[in-house]
Amino acid sequence: MKLPFFPLQSVFFPGEKVPLHIFEERYKQLINDCRKEAITFGIPVYIDDNIAFGTEVQLMEVVNTYESGAMDVVCVARQIFRVVSFDNSMNKRLYAGGEVQFIDNIKDSELTAKQEVFQKLKELYQLMEVPFAPIEIEMFNSYTLAHKMGLSFEQEYQLLQLASERERLQFIMNHLLVTIQVLNEVNRTKVLIELNGHFRNFDPLDFKAFKI
Repeated sequence: MKLPFFPLQSVFFPGEKVPLHIFEERYKQLINDCRKEAITFGIPVYIDDNIAFGTEVQLMEVVNTYESGAMDVVCVARQIFRVVSFDNSMNKRLYAGGEVQFIDNIKDSELTAKQEVFQKLKELYQLMEVPFAPIEIEMFNSYTLAHKMGLSFEQEYQLLQLASERERLQFIMNHLLVTIQVLNEVNRTKVLIELNGHFRNFDPLDFKAFKI
């Protein structure tokens, strides 16, 4: 399948809303084509001077239109794809495009794995003293809070490429375990630093126990 391209140095996951400010002529043309023809477009992730994977998005709403023709729009992310080919101009339009292959979302996770990740995520938020909005476990998946668990850009891109929900949850769990361990060490170090110099009750050593 061929899609128009809007390459960005950002990762978007299926189901999330994507707010965009459109100001370049080629992308104004793209959004106008989406409005007229109800087409979708792809946001390939620009990373390491390359585009290989991305997310198809669908225009939902044009929120603002400016005198210059610039627009604020909201899209919704749909499917993940692999880039097969790239054309600098798609069908003689100003914007680029290319052939893509959609990646099937394999829903092979178990409820217990989802619950374990969910609990670790809550633990992370508690350690950071950040409010954790309640989410029904049935509504939670690997994409739900992907941008809100401290993943780096590179890690988010790795997550995007995993087709299996089981593998995505394991990837997130590994990240959470390492992050929580680091935070616990930081908090322990903070306590030790704060205690240093304070008057404390030390138990004197029993010199009789020493042999000289």
